[in-house]
Amino acid sequence: MKALLQRVNNASVTVDGVVVGAIKSGTLALVGVEPDDNVARAERLAQRMLSYRMFPDDQGRMNCSLADVGGGLLLVSQFTLVADTRKGNRPGFSTAAPPAVAQPLFEHLVQCCRHGLPMVETGRFGADMQVALVNDGPVTFWLSA
Repeated sequence: MKALLQRVNNASVTVDGVVVGAIKSGTLALVGVEPDDNVARAERLAQRMLSYRMFPDDQGRMNCSLADVGGGLLLVSQFTLVADTRKGNRPGFSTAAPPAVAQPLFEHLVQCCRHGLPMVETGRFGADMQVALVNDGPVTFWLSA
């Protein structure tokens, strides 16, 4: 399971012209699920996302986590994150978990995050989503579990 974390001033997800998830200051996490992922990896990724220190302290150093600053978390499932891009000019998706495997693991990840943070929003699994964000910094990190 992989996540691309972006520290944001705000972010939202729109499906069919309707905003389905939005946060103010916090983290946008684009999440990719791989075929060998499991519940333990989802739980580990949730723990890492909530405790990863990517927000500034009083001295401007990245010493605060999302939980420390009370920011929002917007989780968006994105199978293209785990695409095989090693050869050619077209990605391969055999490295992404099929929806029947990915969706329950993504939903478990969401529930784990909701246990540790009051403001957790999501996109819509499997939908054509438009994601808008204002990246703060820019600060972007790649996490694996």
